[in-house]
Amino acid sequence: MTLDETVPTTEGARARGADAVVASGVSKVFEAAGVTALDGVDLVVSAGEFVSLIGPSGCGKSTLLRLIADLDTPSSGSLEIFGKSAKQARVDQDYGIAFQQAGLLPWRTVAANIELPLELHGFSKAQRAARSRELLDLVGLSDFGERYPDELSGGMQQRIAIARALAEKPNLLLMDEPFGALDEMTRERMQTELTRICAETGAAVVFVTHSIPEAVFLSDRVVVMSPRPGRIETVVPMALGPASERGDGIREDPAFFEMVTAVREALHRGAPARGTDNR
Repeated sequence: MTLDETVPTTEGARARGADAVVASGVSKVFEAAGVTALDGVDLVVSAGEFVSLIGPSGCGKSTLLRLIADLDTPSSGSLEIFGKSAKQARVDQDYGIAFQQAGLLPWRTVAANIELPLELHGFSKAQRAARSRELLDLVGLSDFGERYPDELSGGMQQRIAIARALAEKPNLLLMDEPFGALDEMTRERMQTELTRICAETGAAVVFVTHSIPEAVFLSDRVVVMSPRPGRIETVVPMALGPASERGDGIREDPAFFEMVTAVREALHRGAPARGTDNR
């Protein structure tokens, strides 16, 4: 059995007409801490769409991502991933996850790190090797498969983490500030790489960031969240053409600055008044 036969593809999800993510009235209360992290969130992410979540610290961006990933459960409301429950989507490996820290295993080679999800799910050695070669080529690191993580730069490690997240051909990528620890030049290069990778794979992306320019550069839509309890304040469509066609030059385009301003103004509208206690 081949990898294609055992793992659902994005094209298959599109053919079924299912949205990547549908959140309906999702709330999350952490009872022990007495904190309402999310309150009545409604969000639809289409197949193949890149959506960024942005908002002040503590607004529930990462919490929403964790709920989508079935790493936690909503207190109320419902979540569907390609028409399935979050739990079933996790079991079916419909999504991959990348965090701020690459989280590579230092004792495994780069190729072996990429192959880890496939190894855990019983793919043969030949299948794993073939897929890691494909992904190393995709992220531009074909010559580094036998290196170890500590031999790579931070940006290269993040590319490997993205490759690992793509190992099982997910229809959806969940990314929690994956470039937050990188210097600005490396971060911009990684943003450009990510638009190319998304164009080639067709995966939908839900991307958490604190950076307005990053959200604008990458996204089809930017979801602006309110301070805690997290609600969707507004959704700003990006009037910059397809994200997959944006090159580095778009950052100097007046339309780019207009979109940055639109997102910043939406964030300011949702900010609490001075002196407001938002604990």
